[in-house]
Amino acid sequence: MPELPEVETVRRGLAPAMEGRRITRADIRREGLRWPFPPGLSARLTGARVERLRRRSKYILADLDNGESLLIHLGMSGRMTVSGLAAPFVPGQFHHDHPPAEKHDHVVLDMEGGARITFNDPRRFGALDLIGTATAEHHPLLARIGPEPLGNLFSTAQLAHSLKGRKGPIKTLLLDQRIVAGLGNIYVCEALNRAGIHPERAGGRIGTVRLDRLVLEIRDVLSQAIEAGGSSLRDYRQASGELGYFQHNFRVYDRESAPCPTPDCTGVIRRIVQGGRSTYYCPRCQR
Repeated sequence: MPELPEVETVRRGLAPAMEGRRITRADIRREGLRWPFPPGLSARLTGARVERLRRRSKYILADLDNGESLLIHLGMSGRMTVSGLAAPFVPGQFHHDHPPAEKHDHVVLDMEGGARITFNDPRRFGALDLIGTATAEHHPLLARIGPEPLGNLFSTAQLAHSLKGRKGPIKTLLLDQRIVAGLGNIYVCEALNRAGIHPERAGGRIGTVRLDRLVLEIRDVLSQAIEAGGSSLRDYRQASGELGYFQHNFRVYDRESAPCPTPDCTGVIRRIVQGGRSTYYCPRCQR
């Protein structure tokens, strides 16, 4: 499933084609994905102007000028790609350099200016919903999400407060979206390795100095991954259709039995299972 860097990369790729432009046609090709689409989705989208495109955790929200926001989740295999972005605007024409339709193109949005946004999802675990913009933060999918790790509310003090008294392993706790938003398996493994923290260490027993470093490493690894366009392991693509490249910079994720990249460390990357997910770490330099 795409994590924060992948979703943020997609948002940035969609913004030039969507922000400030009207949806001139919304082609809805099925009744829903993971859940049914809201009633009248095509009619409610057609003619609406996208005022702003933002991200909350692993969700993209397109705020419309009609007071609603289009909530988008990519699920396991969803892709949102842009075609025809550079085409000149010709009213009523939406065929500028658009690729042929594919089997799993479930939602197609033609934008003012000639660009086309295509939501493709082979496994159909993605989701689209329309919610009130003013009350979006109270939506059941968003209401209990914690602070954004790249925002000002995420800090050592905040993380220490959330972890206080918690006996669960830090790896599992960081995947809890109520503690911090948008983190997934890949970037938690990478951040813990960079911070030198063992994934099985109890979250409530990590001191302030080590939490300081963990907060810094979470921010850094996410920022570097966004700069690299995210990580492409299976289905993920950027909005342009290109692959992400951060997978080439993994230190531990999916590198079982490889030597630890930490200078002067003679450890070998191990894999364990926590909460049904693979965890990769170096037992020598992560304590």
